[in-house]
Amino acid sequence: MTLAELLAAHPDIARRTAQRMIARLIDSGQVAALGEGRARRYFWMDAQPSDAVFATGVDSFPSFIPLSADSQDILTYIDQPLEARKPVGYQRDFLDTYRPNETWYLSESLRRQLHKMGRTADVNEPAGTYSRAILNRLLIDLSWASSHLEGNTYSRLDTRELIEHGKAARGKAAIETQMILNHKTAIELLVENIDCAGFNRYMLMNLHSALAENLLPNPADEGRIRQHAVDIGKSVYRPLSTPQQIEDMLELLLGKAKQIEDPFEQSFFMMVHLPYLQPFADINKRTSRLAANLPLFRANLCPLTFLDVPEQAYSRATLGIHEMTRVELLRDLYVWAYERSTQEYLAIKQDLAEPDPLRLAWRDFIKQTIREVITQPRVAPLSCIQRAVAERLPEDEQAAVQDLIVEELRRLHEGVLARYGLRPSEFTAWKAVNRY
Repeated sequence: MTLAELLAAHPDIARRTAQRMIARLIDSGQVAALGEGRARRYFWMDAQPSDAVFATGVDSFPSFIPLSADSQDILTYIDQPLEARKPVGYQRDFLDTYRPNETWYLSESLRRQLHKMGRTADVNEPAGTYSRAILNRLLIDLSWASSHLEGNTYSRLDTRELIEHGKAARGKAAIETQMILNHKTAIELLVENIDCAGFNRYMLMNLHSALAENLLPNPADEGRIRQHAVDIGKSVYRPLSTPQQIEDMLELLLGKAKQIEDPFEQSFFMMVHLPYLQPFADINKRTSRLAANLPLFRANLCPLTFLDVPEQAYSRATLGIHEMTRVELLRDLYVWAYERSTQEYLAIKQDLAEPDPLRLAWRDFIKQTIREVITQPRVAPLSCIQRAVAERLPEDEQAAVQDLIVEELRRLHEGVLARYGLRPSEFTAWKAVNRY
């Protein structure tokens, strides 16, 4: 049945309540979901159509994702009831024994396959060229798919409306809207700082802070090492609880990540070890998914957007790391997910218009000028723009760049403020004075 059909059959249940109940049933394995948007249908596990991708037990992992025998072994173990699995803590040897460029989670043949799948025409261009060219689409897809893995009920179309027009979807919880906007900010943070972003403490803390803004019970935990013990839902794994131990292992983790030369191995390494360490109070998996894209952005490879990755599959693969320190199941999912992403992005790149070379050449100046205009609401916008252009640009480019700035100013809305380093309050104050 669709959600609309379920609500019609149970008019006494509110839509949001029904969505929460369905999400719990999916998590427990009693219900499977197929399709997207209004076409999404829900099935009891014992009454699914013959072509459904879920079943009970080990087969609850989607059948369209190829799995090795090792991955099947992992599923057999983690699909047991909690009481049948052995409680485990953080295994330091898992990280200690990894030797960058000597240890490989992804075999040479797999890395060749991934490079072949993800290669773009921009592979020899400056770092970040490709991710900037597809940024608008990337913001929507990665924000939506990564949020969807956390149970966010925004549709892809809802996400597009929010990111492109600043329009929150009706009937959605504020936490869901905040989650999408935080992803957008975090992705822009990576892409805009691609020349200096790396696997270091500064990048990771600020990435987490962007993803966590206004979502944690204690705002002080945004971008800060975890100060207390945490439990992993539906798992017998218990992460480290002492802040100093977490600090030490994070430094070791980042040090090893920086040394890895292959972008895919580096990407997968972060997806494995960051959630395993759980360095933050929450939002560790989201942070790892975006951090896993940094090496791909830098190498001008197709991004890993997690499009169509089933939440149950991702959760099981992560449990395989947590409880068994085995990477095979997550590896198989990673390869499948990357192939799915590349099919989407290599197709859309053919239809993308080339970036405006003038906008690209003066992008920092344009952003700085927009910021100057908004933070000086009492100064006439056009005079501010004209003065900046006259002072800093060659005469033969002044008129064209001025037109670009005016165009961007007219399109300015709350959904793009982070691009210019602006706060909503600054934009609101400017609009109160100007009707540009």
